Amino acid sequence: MTMATQDEVKITEKDVIEMMDMFTQVPSFMLKMVIARNTNVVKKFQGQIEDYKNRLSDQGMAKVKKVLEMPVDELQDILKRAYEDTNQEQLKILADPNSKPFITKNLDELKKLIY
Repeated sequence: MTMATQDEVKITEKDVIEMMDMFTQVPSFMLKMVIARNTNVVKKFQGQIEDYKNRLSDQGMAKVKKVLEMPVDELQDILKRAYEDTNQEQLKILADPNSKPFITKNLDELKKLIY
């Protein structure tokens, strides 16, 4: 079995929803507070993230890496489409341009754990 490369991996709204599962379980008002404070949630959930990383398949890891390398604007476009498909308020909150600093900060922290 060959490892999937990032170039071969296509990220869909479904993939983003799966990866954002932690955020979609948080009540909307709490997510808004975390975003407003620009909280480093990666640091708070480091152990769980490392455990998740260790259970990923090669293709799963390739998808995570592709998301990490994706421009935040592009990721937010996918989040917006995912919101339109699911009506999950948390996805709408994350797709909002005001969430960009929060997403950028946490993606940068996630890169440190993944790479």
